[in-house]
Amino acid sequence: MNLLECEKHSKVEVTKLHAKDGLKQRLISFGIIKEATIELLEFAPAKATIEIKVGKMKLALRAEEAKLIEVKQV
Repeated sequence: MNLLECEKHSKVEVTKLHAKDGLKQRLISFGIIKEATIELLEFAPAKATIEIKVGKMKLALRAEEAKLIEVKQV
């Protein structure tokens, strides 16, 4: 499943990044790497963006970016 399909307040583990080049590097710089734990905090209306927590950092991702992050339940 991808990050956008997860339930609010769930914790998941990254299994694969399907992003390309610059976006992939940006996600990696935020700590979104294989086996990283992500907590889903909030969805914006219509799931246009999501707020996540990686380690101690909170981030907002667009729906298109979240779809590129493959995860599994922890």
